Amino acid sequence: MIRAEVPADHPAAADPAPRLLRIVHLFPDLLSVYGDTGNIRSVEVRAAARGIVVERTSVAAETPRLPCGDLYVIGGGQDRDQVAVERSLRRIGDALLGEIEAGAALLAVCGGYQSLGVEYRIPGGRLIRGPGVVDVRTVAGTRRLVGPVIARVEAPVFGSARTIVGFENHSGRTTLGPDSAPLARIEVGHGNNDVDGTEGVIETPGTRGMLGLRIGTYLHGPLLPRNPHVCDVLIAAGLARTGQPTDLLPLDDRDEWAAHDRYVERCRRHPWTDRLPPRVRRFVEPARNLVGF
Repeated sequence: MIRAEVPADHPAAADPAPRLLRIVHLFPDLLSVYGDTGNIRSVEVRAAARGIVVERTSVAAETPRLPCGDLYVIGGGQDRDQVAVERSLRRIGDALLGEIEAGAALLAVCGGYQSLGVEYRIPGGRLIRGPGVVDVRTVAGTRRLVGPVIARVEAPVFGSARTIVGFENHSGRTTLGPDSAPLARIEVGHGNNDVDGTEGVIETPGTRGMLGLRIGTYLHGPLLPRNPHVCDVLIAAGLARTGQPTDLLPLDDRDEWAAHDRYVERCRRHPWTDRLPPRVRRFVEPARNLVGF
């Protein structure tokens, strides 16, 4: 287990009471593909390394009530699973919206990102309506958007970090509402819709009257072990929900950033397939994805 060294003048050294972070994992029985459960584990490990006590609760599709939490995490899945999620959100969607309005943070990945938006029109034309936790609308396209992603983050909450990386595999074409900002700008990959160069969404506290930080993304991989800066932003946002100190002791992230930077380097060496005509790329991408790049 990695541990953080506490400087004598750090607030954590003067406060013996451990901080508490309550994580709620939404629908792991339906939406948990491409290693999305690794996002939960990353939050647990990085919080525990700083002496933060973590309580984790899972909400299955048939769970009748939503538990109170500081950080809600939802992963990706198939369209048929999102139909089941829609039924569950009819029951607990208003409660989830209330938690975010009151300050809880959210990470929504791929299918969860689509499901928690305003609406998602799946193949065949059926409209799945969501609670609007993030102000996005999605329509299924005819071609899947698959492959590695490098995207440039711009939000000040990420400090000096400039890139996020991951793997996308979706058919959604997602557009953001007028008050929402993209999580990042695509350098390699397809992003929200393969048109406007955006990836994901970030809604900072206060956006649309909600106090909680919301991050939605198409990036699997899982996202957080590959992007420790995103993980730490979510931990701090979860602590802020209950007014606890949000200072996070630095961790030894040399291995994490080495893996991140190596991924960026390899993706940048192979960007040519993204410029191929769609008809050609349809045959090239399966082989590329089979080997990982």
